[in-house]
Amino acid sequence: MASVTSAAVAIPSFSGLKASGAGKVSGAVKVSAVAPRLGGVKASLKDVGVAVVATAASAMLASNAMALEVLLGSGDGALVFVPSDFSVAAGETIVFKNNAGFPHNVVFDEDEIPSGVDAGKISMAEEDYLNGPGETYSVTLEAKGSYSFYCAPHQGAGMVGKVTVN
Repeated sequence: MASVTSAAVAIPSFSGLKASGAGKVSGAVKVSAVAPRLGGVKASLKDVGVAVVATAASAMLASNAMALEVLLGSGDGALVFVPSDFSVAAGETIVFKNNAGFPHNVVFDEDEIPSGVDAGKISMAEEDYLNGPGETYSVTLEAKGSYSFYCAPHQGAGMVGKVTVN
């Protein structure tokens, strides 16, 4: 945990300056900064609020783990997933984001996913598409194993991918 300590700072006084900007700087003022104390019952509501916000932000970041953003279509317009072969931890979210060459979708191959996983629950419907730039589809994969996926309108052009869930 970081701590704050008291410090004295010297600030020059500009009261002796002339309108032309030439002149003397005279005097100094000392300012003292004192750290707030969170250890006692007398902690202020502001201090407690800061601690609550910091704890909530940490919890949100931990529970909203985005493993990876996968682009649908490369920057040069190629019909590919970028990256097309990657790994994530079980329970992490993968965000597929429309980039170029759309419309696209994300369909998991029912013959190339772990046993017991329903491809229909993790896939977009083959007739549903991401039509505009920046549109996204997110999926969280829980079962460990290898998952193959493709873009239905561009599968024949080689727009396929694979994710390994560890």
